[in-house]
Amino acid sequence: AFRNLFVLFKNPILGVLAGAILTGIIQSSSASVGILQALSATGQVSYAAAMPIIMGQNIGTCVTALLSSFGTNKNAKRAAVIHLSFNIIGTAVWLTVFSIISAVFKPALFDTAASYFGIAVAHSLFNILCTLLLMPLSFLLEKIAYWVVPDGKSDTPRVELDDRLLVTPPVALEQCKRLVCRMAKDTVGAFKESLSCLERYDDALAAHVRKVESETDHYEDILGTYLTKLCRQQITAEDSRTVSELLKVIGDFERISDHSVNLLESAEEMRKKSMEFSAPAKEELHTMCMALDEILSITLDAFVNNDLQKASQVEPLEQVIDVLKANLRNSHIVRLKNGECTVEAGFVWSDLLTNLERSSDHCSNIAVCVIDMHEHNMNSHECLRHIKNDSDFFKEKYEQYLSKYSVHA
Repeated sequence: AFRNLFVLFKNPILGVLAGAILTGIIQSSSASVGILQALSATGQVSYAAAMPIIMGQNIGTCVTALLSSFGTNKNAKRAAVIHLSFNIIGTAVWLTVFSIISAVFKPALFDTAASYFGIAVAHSLFNILCTLLLMPLSFLLEKIAYWVVPDGKSDTPRVELDDRLLVTPPVALEQCKRLVCRMAKDTVGAFKESLSCLERYDDALAAHVRKVESETDHYEDILGTYLTKLCRQQITAEDSRTVSELLKVIGDFERISDHSVNLLESAEEMRKKSMEFSAPAKEELHTMCMALDEILSITLDAFVNNDLQKASQVEPLEQVIDVLKANLRNSHIVRLKNGECTVEAGFVWSDLLTNLERSSDHCSNIAVCVIDMHEHNMNSHECLRHIKNDSDFFKEKYEQYLSKYSVHA
């Protein structure tokens, strides 16, 4: 069938179509060129017949890029469109030139039987000529791409991970790391926005916090599934440790995202019921929020940059936040006894402290994962014990943070 289609068409346009269709079916221009070279051994394929087929093969190979672009973002689709446009325009121009030369000059070479080497040279020459032709016209290809795939308001497709990369585990793992870093940055940014809403509620920030929380849930789902698939591949011990730590980390970032929404709901409850904390309570809450802002920033920096020094600063601050929570709870009890705070506001106060403190716990978990990866230690409890009991650095930072975020119970 391949032989008949390749040698049947004398019309150049039909030759282009034959080359494009068959190459599109097998999705490999190299294989298609190989078939054409094999057929040239019969002596039935002239250069006049081979050249249009070679041009069509370059169009047919675009099928792979087009199929791969489905389900991707707009820029990926545009890249596929540029690839297709490049080959279609190049074929249209050089097929016209080829046909004019063939009709006017009738070179004897065109009627000569094509050889293995001649087909390879013709294929390379065509691509070189297309590049020379279209390199100065790259702006035109860009315009075509944006015309076919225009900008829109909703260019936010949910990120997916490419299963085809699983055959190269290091590349697949790097893809996961990048996505976890993106998840981390989005989560921390949204949490800080929820902290802002506690002091001054903003509808736009609230909507963004919920959007990020939904995206974070999606990240956790696809990353968990993908990393589990990656574990089934033949990966090194080092990569296996990294996969295990990433699985822990994505769970912690997802929980931080959940807590950001919980904080938002507390702020909305107070707004709806027109509740306000007393001036001392507002000041204490501001101190707690500042401590959370710092621990989130340190944790994000430690994880994204794989910074051991930053990671070591998280646990001392987390311990101070635990102390701060206890002091703020005691202060609330005193205010409640003195009639300075209502019972209803007290419930919201308790929820806020719980969500803030638990978020710092997740920061501690993430920092421990960073330290574990540096020390090749998978025992998180042992790592925490070592940080707290055997480190002068921990004691020094603890005292610094305790002084910085102190309140009087």
